Amino acid sequence: MKAEFNEQELLKGLASNDTRVIEIIYKENFNMVQSFILNNNGTYDDARDIFQEAMIALYEKAKSESFVLTSKISTYVYSICRRLWLKRLQQMGRFVQQIDGFEETVQVEDDLEIHEKRNAEFAIMERALNSLGEPCKSLLEGYYLKKLDMQELAKSFGYTNADNAKNQKYKCLTRLKKLFFAQYNIGE
Repeated sequence: MKAEFNEQELLKGLASNDTRVIEIIYKENFNMVQSFILNNNGTYDDARDIFQEAMIALYEKAKSESFVLTSKISTYVYSICRRLWLKRLQQMGRFVQQIDGFEETVQVEDDLEIHEKRNAEFAIMERALNSLGEPCKSLLEGYYLKKLDMQELAKSFGYTNADNAKNQKYKCLTRLKKLFFAQYNIGE
């Protein structure tokens, strides 16, 4: 299957959510990650979790136009997984000084820090959205997630016209920003 794609084509396919490419990357890399984690105090579920996080990080990088892959995808994925797993072992107090595995790794610390910061921000936003209350939560979800226009929102929420829906959306968004930044500043 690999003969069909080179590394750059795989990255482009991943960025466009091509399921064939995702399967190829999974099939070519998961066993390596699973072996590493199983050999270093982990379980199959740990391997799946870590691999999923690495795939998300790779996907985000592949979507970035400025990203240039300077190694094989397998090396990059392995490096991300290795770093994530060592960090998790350290957090659980089971850090092992000598880790079995490949010697060839890529520095991915900065990428992981950005990825972890973005995940933390998404979690704060989710908490802020959940504490926003109704109808604001549904109104913002309708506009930003379901991509409803102002006419549809006005009809759905019983506003007299699209301008009233737009004003309400603005007020809700302002409240959401206040909630987000209040929680965000506490976390710093």
